[in-house]
Amino acid sequence: MGTRLLMLISAVIFASCVLSASGAHYHSHRHHRLQDVALTEEIDVRAQRNKRATDDSNALLPADSPDDSTPLPPGGDPSDLPTCLLCVCLTGSVYCEEVDPDMTSVPTLPKETNYLYARYNKIKKITAKDFGDVVTLKRIDFTGNVISEIEDGAFAKLTMLEELSLAENQLVKLPMLPAKLVSFNANHNKLRTRGIKSNAFKKLTKLAHLYLAHNELEAVPLIPETVRTLHLQNNNISSLTADTFCKSNDTYYIRPNMNEIRIDGNPVILGQYPTSFICLQSLPIGRYQ
Repeated sequence: MGTRLLMLISAVIFASCVLSASGAHYHSHRHHRLQDVALTEEIDVRAQRNKRATDDSNALLPADSPDDSTPLPPGGDPSDLPTCLLCVCLTGSVYCEEVDPDMTSVPTLPKETNYLYARYNKIKKITAKDFGDVVTLKRIDFTGNVISEIEDGAFAKLTMLEELSLAENQLVKLPMLPAKLVSFNANHNKLRTRGIKSNAFKKLTKLAHLYLAHNELEAVPLIPETVRTLHLQNNNISSLTADTFCKSNDTYYIRPNMNEIRIDGNPVILGQYPTSFICLQSLPIGRYQ
């Protein structure tokens, strides 16, 4: 009897231990399972957030945004590149000097460009459309190109232009010039008197410096009274008149602004035309005998 009781008590204790262990294992397994579920949910949430962020970022890009990584197609013309890749663009200024490959036309300029330097290129022609959208230009320098033609109205919209250089080109005539020009340089061209309209400079009421040296002019054009510096050396000028610089009908007329005139290198003998200088404060440079 005592032996059976002892065996029964042992069986009860063993069963309790087994149930306790099973419960602990169940709770432990359930705890880890819940942790796995929570981690999976967190990963899913993060993935969805990243996807939304990517979608939002893509939505901000314009549909036609250029791909900067796209290389220039084989055989592409580098002159088709934007101006600021071929030239140097600073705030308000564009420098296109001795561009390689050869620049044969006026480049497309950024709006609000104030200064253009396109010297020593192969530009052949200036058209009426070249400056249509850029009305803020104050200075243009085309020195050392091969420009032989400028369309009428090419500079018509440049109401702020003060300095223009067309030196060292192949011009045979001049277009209409902007009214606010202060300095104009057309040295070393092929200009003849018939290629310059009689009133070409008349309306330039602010013109102070006029350079027409090393051309083929046969006569001195009409010069505005505002001009201080006039270079006409090395042309084909063979004579002057009393009205070239002065006014034949006004013996008291004085021309105070003009202080530098160069007519040297021309056939004209200045000593034969003394009345041409009586209104000037200084005699022109040239041959007097």
